[in-house]
Amino acid sequence: MNSHSPVLAANRNHESWTPLLEMAVREVFELMLGCQLTSPIDGEETAPDYTAMVGLAGHLCGLLSVRCHGKAAALMASKMLGMDLDKVGPEVSDALGEVCNMAAGNFKNKIAGLAEGCMLSPPTVVTGSDYSLHSSSDSPTIEVRLFFEGMLIVISLQIHS
Repeated sequence: MNSHSPVLAANRNHESWTPLLEMAVREVFELMLGCQLTSPIDGEETAPDYTAMVGLAGHLCGLLSVRCHGKAAALMASKMLGMDLDKVGPEVSDALGEVCNMAAGNFKNKIAGLAEGCMLSPPTVVTGSDYSLHSSSDSPTIEVRLFFEGMLIVISLQIHS
């Protein structure tokens, strides 16, 4: 076995990866932040103001993003760094970027052939809600919505062929 890219290219139905993406994110939050994510129920939704993104290149090309509110990002930093929530400052972006990076790495390790055949970019974090993200994705976006300590986080995977 030298390459799994033909399998990835032939599988245009990437929606079957949704449970793997959810599992990867849940594992990161359990191991790195010591908390369980819960499934969301219908409710009011407002625009997140923090977005972390990690690019994927190689056998799978795309973009994984984690979007949440600043309070959720600050709580992630607090839990990750073992700091009091009121002491968290500029570390918020680094912590959210690292959560996104770990989720992307954990996800790619769950797909045969991606662990060695897919590289990750350094994370990029955008703050604010007045922006639009445009991607030349040619596949439907896989999206997982979960609650972290009662706050919505949205994880998206845009896949390019």
